[in-house]
Amino acid sequence: MLVLTGMNYVELIVPCVLGVFVGALIMHLFYTYRVSKANLSAAKIIEDANTKADNIVKESILDAKTQAYEIKLEAEKEAKEKRREVTEFENKLLQREQSIDRRSIALQGKEDSLEEKLLRVKEKQIELGNLEAQLQEKIDSKITELEKIAAMSANEAKEELFKLVEQKMTNEITAYIKEQEEEAKSKASMLSRDIIATAINRYAQEETIERTVSVVSLPSEEMKGRIIGREGRNIKAIEQFTGADIIIDDTPEAITIVCFDPIRREVARLSLETLIRDGRIQPARIEEVVEKTRQELNETIRKAGEDAIFQLGLSKMDKELVMMVGKLKYRTSYGQNGLQHSLEVAHLAGIMAAELGLNQQLAKRAGLLHDIGKSIDYEIEGSHVEIGAKYAKKHGEHPIVINAIESHHGDKEPTSVISVLVAAADTLSAARPGSRSETIQNYIQRLEKLEEIGKSFEGVDRVFAVQAGREIRVMVKPDKMDDLSCHRIAREIKEKIETELTYPGQIKITVIRELRANELAK
Repeated sequence: MLVLTGMNYVELIVPCVLGVFVGALIMHLFYTYRVSKANLSAAKIIEDANTKADNIVKESILDAKTQAYEIKLEAEKEAKEKRREVTEFENKLLQREQSIDRRSIALQGKEDSLEEKLLRVKEKQIELGNLEAQLQEKIDSKITELEKIAAMSANEAKEELFKLVEQKMTNEITAYIKEQEEEAKSKASMLSRDIIATAINRYAQEETIERTVSVVSLPSEEMKGRIIGREGRNIKAIEQFTGADIIIDDTPEAITIVCFDPIRREVARLSLETLIRDGRIQPARIEEVVEKTRQELNETIRKAGEDAIFQLGLSKMDKELVMMVGKLKYRTSYGQNGLQHSLEVAHLAGIMAAELGLNQQLAKRAGLLHDIGKSIDYEIEGSHVEIGAKYAKKHGEHPIVINAIESHHGDKEPTSVISVLVAAADTLSAARPGSRSETIQNYIQRLEKLEEIGKSFEGVDRVFAVQAGREIRVMVKPDKMDDLSCHRIAREIKEKIETELTYPGQIKITVIRELRANELAK
């Protein structure tokens, strides 16, 4: 075991103290070194910062001086521009003032000139007033002298002068009208003639037979008694159920059916024929047959309307209009079948529309429907034109079709060329040979009326209706009518005929003035 003595303690403590002292010294030296190094570094940083600050200050001063210089230049430039603008404005004001001064001087000169002219005008007016008074005195004196010489007052002279002027103007107007008519005819005659001739040549229709009643043939005279029935009950039943009058007279093996309604007359005819074939004629059977016949006839009417539309190649039409077209099959006008007439007008109008480059389908449609009102005009009040236009409008027909219906008899003005074509086709259909029959009484009355119209004008000597009423020839007195007056009276006769007469086709008016000069040589 080691025992430490006091000597050993000293030996141990001394090195420790020396070690601590040396360590502290070393630490002091190291701290001093680091402090010295830090001071050196701080001094360098401070020096660099001072250098940078000096540079920044110098650069800022330089930038400030540069900006100040630029601002100064800009301000000087703006000031220079402002001075230039002010100078220009001052120059303009100066020029305007000079111009105003010049104008003021010129206006002053004009005012002075106008005052001088005004004075001269006033003087001239005074002179003219004096001259006018003198001239009026001379005119009055001359008028007085002329009245004495002519033995006629001034008013009478004016009236005579007006008459001469009026006569001269009338002659000039008549000559002008004649010239324009001839020019229009020369241009339109050839084209219209070709179109109408083409239409007529491309369409032909059978002639008609006038029919006002229906006649039913009987197998024997015995059948008349069976139709009459006991106490006339059978014939009464037939008349009651059909609405037609049955006439049984002395005509052998035939009875006559009379009714203003062609549909009812047809129902009665077909029903009678069915009853005669069947042989069972009694009130109950009559009612049954009449009702069945009416239904079959409605189907026939509908089929006739559809066939007409199909024949013309038209588009879809309202069912009620189709039935009305079919009913035209049982209507006649002067013996001409209504449906055949409408088909004929449709074909003619379509052909003429095609020749003119118009809508052919629309022209055909207007032609087919132009007399549609005739299918029911006996059922409701109004003319067939009004009724037809009303129904066409109701069922949505084209405005041109409606106008063609309204204007084909001249009740309204046509608004399209197709309306004019329909009216022309209607006239062609009615006027062609064999299309319509006319009673001799109506024919004679129409010719007499034509001659009366021609004779109603002053200066007419004789009037003759020729060519079955298609032309009237008016003989005028040559000493009372000149050539221009003949043209005027022809136009007046035409207008009066168009106003007062209803006629198919056209009527030609020919005015004849013949002057004969006779001398006898001895």
